[in-house]
Order: sequence, then structure tokens, then C-alpha cells
Amino acid sequence: MSPTDLALETTTIPGLLVVRLPVHGDARGWFKENWQRQKMTALGLPDFGPVQNNVSYNATRGATRGIHAEPWDKYVAVATGRVFAAWVDLREGDSFGATFWIEIDESVAVFVPRGVGNSYQALEDGTTYSYLVNDHFVAGRTYPALHLGDETAAVPWPIPLADAEISAKDRANPRLADVTPMKPRRTLILGARGQLGRALRAYFPDADLADLAAGDTGNTEAGDVAALDLTDPEAVAAWPWQEYAVVLNAAAYTAVDVAETPEGRATCWAANAVAPATLARIATEHRLTLVHVSSDYVFDGTVALHGETEAYAPLGVYGQSKAAGDIAVAITPRHYLLRTSWVIGEGANFVRTMQRLAASGVSPTVVDDQLGRLTFTSELARAVRHLLDVDAPFGTYNVTGGGEVLSWAAYAARVFELSGRDGGDVAPISTAEYAAGREVAPRPRHSALDLAKIEATGFVVRDAVEQLGEYLSPGRAPA
Repeated sequence: MSPTDLALETTTIPGLLVVRLPVHGDARGWFKENWQRQKMTALGLPDFGPVQNNVSYNATRGATRGIHAEPWDKYVAVATGRVFAAWVDLREGDSFGATFWIEIDESVAVFVPRGVGNSYQALEDGTTYSYLVNDHFVAGRTYPALHLGDETAAVPWPIPLADAEISAKDRANPRLADVTPMKPRRTLILGARGQLGRALRAYFPDADLADLAAGDTGNTEAGDVAALDLTDPEAVAAWPWQEYAVVLNAAAYTAVDVAETPEGRATCWAANAVAPATLARIATEHRLTLVHVSSDYVFDGTVALHGETEAYAPLGVYGQSKAAGDIAVAITPRHYLLRTSWVIGEGANFVRTMQRLAASGVSPTVVDDQLGRLTFTSELARAVRHLLDVDAPFGTYNVTGGGEVLSWAAYAARVFELSGRDGGDVAPISTAEYAAGREVAPRPRHSALDLAKIEATGFVVRDAVEQLGEYLSPGRAPA
């Protein structure tokens, strides 16, 4: 027996990988590194996070285990003897019904992705094989299964099935035409009733919907919105996280001024820091991709253009809570943290307020020394969809509208012009003048974000002023 180089091979089933293992032997027997995370992931094996190791023993040659598809990933290897292993893709999609088979001895292991049906036939007496899985087995669950003799799959069993030892349950499994394919893991939108949550629904129409607050869970125009209280350990433990691939966290506490009050401070931190930390832990445990939206308020606004790597320097409670949430989210491996500013969606917002004032004949005063770009929720949702679709590297990305950096007063004047009023009817005022006599939270003076990183992924940033015109077009009624 001579060692070979560790190698990874693809197969006819997407995601099913064959691992060639070096085996070192002498007169005493042999040794192999059956699972070596660092070396194998470097070759391209998914870092699938196994949590359970199972061992299966077949006493006699010909013992055959049926074609079962489980909702977890599996890494299969032989400890003693040999098996003929066959796989049939039972996942929903174009590869449904694809097949692959191979003989496994001590020098071969196979990575089996979730939803691919697997079966094993012992070729020697006393065969033992082991497998790692990345979710815990729960008795009583039923999953897709296929008849061993299915004519479409046409698996060439070395030992005819008539001569094999097969359980009664496996003999009763359906043919491929009668199998219900396993659906892919789903997407969950948290904060589904908010401005961003509603925009995300358009780009993720099949997503499950939830709000972080308990109660108020009836029907909406876009479907049922469940309640998920992330401050309740029992509610978190009961949620079926294993059924999700992506969690989009669009929930946040955004009452910047109220966050400075005793009653607002705790609520702000619970939503903006504690909830993201809980989601980050869950994402790590269940290998989810977590998408989280942050804010320019994590900076103090002393530089004109903020990059993704700028040090945190929040001025107030809201910014501090968002920075804490960012730090927590950044710990989970599979995360997209989208930092944005001046968000405008459907519902009450700055643009709708200015539009209403213009229609009412009011001439407002608006601060002119806070500078940034508007971000429309439709564009923010489009950026989320883009990052997931192109499989962009995980990390932090700035996302706002593009174009000229303007003040709030300049945007207000533009809203007035688009509403048929003179932009000069908007009177500029400094932040200090506006805040005089009021209890307001500190705000960054410069909120513009550098967009080069997300543009490098192929995302085309649209001009914020152009989007403002579309948002206020006559065909769109104020929300």
C-alpha cells in the first residue's frame, strides 16, 4: 500500500466531490487522515462544519442501504472493507435525477451535499463506514427516498438486488417519477414590514417574512409576517434555522433622537446590537449567510468620504448601537454588511415630508451643512440581490445612490422643484441653528460613502438625483 497525494475530484452531480486520501501502511496495517479540515478546504472541499460522526457496520457482503436524501451535508469514508456507493440527485432543479457511483475503500472519501440521495452496498463481510454530518439527526423526520431498482437511475449494482439484503422500508421506496424533490434552503427577511423589508420582497419574492417584535402578526399585502423575538431564547431556539440559507436583516431602530432618552436607549441597543449579535451566532452555528444593513452614523463625519475600513467613531447612542451590531456581524464568516446613509423608501421619510410641505404652500428651513447622498430602498435591495447573485467576497460594502454629494437643503430644494415649487422657497439653516433649544442627537456632518468596492463587483451605482426624479414622478402616488 503506497500513499497518494490528497486530491479532490468533481462528479456528474453538482457539489458531489470525491476525495482521494493518502494511505500509509506497513505490516501492522494502515493510517490515514480521514478528515483534515485545513488541507481539504484548501483544495476546495466546503467547510461544512460537521457536528455528528456516525458509524455504520454491515456484517455480510451484499447488505444494501436505500437511496435516501437528507437535509444536511455528509462526508463518507470507509474504515474497513469496501462499499459500492451510488448517488442520485433528488434536489429541486436542473440536475434532478443525475447519478454517480464509485467503489469506496480506505483511500476514497466522498462529500455529499444536502438533498443528494445516497446508497451503499457492502462488497465484503465486516464492512464499516463512517460519515460526518453537519446537523443533528432527529428521529421521525421523513426525507425524499428512491427505489434502489429505479429504471431511470439505472444504478449498476455489483451484487444484484435480488441477492442483496435490503430492508422492507427501502423496498417500498418510490420510483423517480413519484419523488417530491427536496427544495433548496430558503431566505428569511427580518423587518419585513419596514421600508427596506418591503423593497427586499420585490427581489426575494419567495422569502419567508418576519418582524423582530412580538405580536401584530396578521396578514399584509405581501403575505404572512411571522413574529420572531430575538430577545426571547425560547423563540430563537424554536425557529427552524436549519431550513434557511440566507437571512436578510432589514430590522433596525432608527429613531435617532429618541435613542438618546432613557426609554429609547435600551430599545435601540436591543434592536441594533443585541439582535445582530444573536443573528451572527445563529449564522455561524447553522452556516447561514447573514446580510445586515448598517449606517454612516458609525462614523463621526469628520472626513468627506468614508471607506469601508474607516475606524468606528460614533457620536450618539444610535451610532454606537449600530457600530456594536457591525462588530458582532463581522465575526460570523458568511456575512455581507451593507453600510448606507439617508435611506428613502415607501412610507414616511424626508422626501415625502418635503413633497407634502411643497404641496401645502409651506416654505421650510432645512440644514445645509450635513452632506451626503440619498439611498433609495429599491437600490439597496438591488445591491443585496447583486452581492448574493455574483457570490461576492464576504465583508463590508458601502451602498448609496451615486452622483453629486449634496446637503439636505439641496435635496429639499430639488424636491420642491420636482413638485412645481421654487427651490428657493427652501431656506438653508445650519445644524447648530436647527438644534438650538431642541434635544437632538448629534449627527455626522459628512455622510457620503466611497462606492468603489461594490462597483468593483460589477454593481452599477445609479445617480441619486435621477432616482429622486423617478421616485416623485406623477405616476407614483405618495406612500
